[in-house]
Amino acid sequence: MTRLRIIIAGLATIAPVIAVGGAVDADVRPISSPTNAAGSSAAAAPLAMTVTGSACEPNELSVVSGQATFSIHNASSRPLEWEILDGVMVVYERENIAPGLTQILTTRLAPGDYDITCGLLGNPKGRLHVAALAGADDKPSQADLIGPLAEYRVYASYEIDALVDDTRRLAQALKSSDYNSARGLFSATHAHYARIAPIAVFFPDLDGAAESSAADRDGGRSDPAAMGFRQLEWDLFAEAQPRDWRPLADKLVADVVALQARFDGASLTPAPTIAGAAEAMGAAVSEEFGNAGQSPAGAGLSDFQANLEGVKKIVDLFRPLLVKTDRPLVSALAEDFATLEATLARYKNADGAFGSSASVSADDRKAIQDVAKKLSGELALIRGALGLS
Repeated sequence: MTRLRIIIAGLATIAPVIAVGGAVDADVRPISSPTNAAGSSAAAAPLAMTVTGSACEPNELSVVSGQATFSIHNASSRPLEWEILDGVMVVYERENIAPGLTQILTTRLAPGDYDITCGLLGNPKGRLHVAALAGADDKPSQADLIGPLAEYRVYASYEIDALVDDTRRLAQALKSSDYNSARGLFSATHAHYARIAPIAVFFPDLDGAAESSAADRDGGRSDPAAMGFRQLEWDLFAEAQPRDWRPLADKLVADVVALQARFDGASLTPAPTIAGAAEAMGAAVSEEFGNAGQSPAGAGLSDFQANLEGVKKIVDLFRPLLVKTDRPLVSALAEDFATLEATLARYKNADGAFGSSASVSADDRKAIQDVAKKLSGELALIRGALGLS
């Protein structure tokens, strides 16, 4: 069976798992009609919007969340677009409205405040206020969750494939006693593992074998069972002494191949996947920034960046659903991701590679710890915001 067929087969396991306890429902959120300032229903007619050469008329309008229909009339002398914007993101648009003509736009809007374009891009923007419909439930349906989860499965599959390929190359370098190549391969190989941290915890036996550190084992660094990435990191960068690498290399390859097979046969569900993101973020900041220079390979910043990328991927995929239920949480998550990324970027070399985590200033180390812990707490709120807990 090809890898592509395996991924597709895995996607087929998502929908039945989400639908446990009932059939997958279509979008059943209440549909509302635009309202005027007095709040009366205007279901019989679209909300009229006229765009002149310099402004929108009206320049500010209000609707309730759910379905809204707009009638956009171009009263200017040139073709135009009419757009509803969430920040810089185009939420809905109607393009190429010819002068003198009117077009209809039907939307489904979440509560919040939006900008609207009014002719030329240089013209002042109008405002669209969307109020929550009393009694409305904007929590996503079971069917809404299938797409983001399927996309994440594809992302994780590619990361695991890359992990297996790079681990095999790393093992070959070890068996050939090519220590320089092995050291050069280590950080990039382990970064793939760091990106899948949210789901690696689903397989605790393999995760423990691959990631256990000397502090986790009674035998310390002399433990003959120590054959994971952390032991290899210590041996390559701290001990740097010749040894028979074959058992460690073979065991490491066997573990990541087993992880690949386990993941291919696993059924992902939304709540544990999102919970894994929160757990991974908390573990990452403790692992990489609990003690200065903890990574003998100097890979602490690279690993943390990879952890951040893997967690952010989950948030990005569920963001379109989350923005409908908890905009403040979406904003807080975006701000924290941006802060961490900007702080980490200060420690990149000219070639784009990270320096050692030991080079991080005390102030930045504390800032990263504080923001990452805050982010971990916010990630834990996503399940509730999506109605999953």
